[in-house]
Amino acid sequence: MKNYETKQDLLDEIKKKHVKYDSEFDAIPETLKNTRIEEVDRTPSENLSYQIGWIQLLLSWETAEQKGLHVTTPTPDYKWNNLGGLYQSFYDKYGNLPLTTQRKLLQDSLNELYTLIESFSDDELFLPNQRSWATTKAMWPVWKWIHINTVAPFINFRTKIRKWKKSVLIEKTLDN
Repeated sequence: MKNYETKQDLLDEIKKKHVKYDSEFDAIPETLKNTRIEEVDRTPSENLSYQIGWIQLLLSWETAEQKGLHVTTPTPDYKWNNLGGLYQSFYDKYGNLPLTTQRKLLQDSLNELYTLIESFSDDELFLPNQRSWATTKAMWPVWKWIHINTVAPFINFRTKIRKWKKSVLIEKTLDN
């Protein structure tokens, strides 16, 4: 996993990877957003819904902790051994939205996350045990939680979207 020297390095990397990830959706027509193919585990809409869902969870954990509330990760309704159910809840919540709306919602969520990252001190961001929601057996600092829910999937899911586009859009072209 990539390490970051500064808060700005983390912000820059998220922004850079998001721009590349987001651009993959430019060529996807709304009519194909829910097209499923065997080679890729998520449709374009599910892909965006997943990203929005995880970033919103991160933001909600911090909001709850700042209010002095107990935070159950990932949520009180879903445990770590039922991530499939959690993902389905993301698809149900965001999947009926048009791709343009999902993309805007993802950008808005990222803007909130950028503000949150900027508000953290270096210790809060880079040292373990700074947030109860981030304190697990793995003892990850907050930046790792942010990385695995932004940069890492932006990279991995961009590859999946490209594979999806190659298969679906080429097939669609051949059908016409």
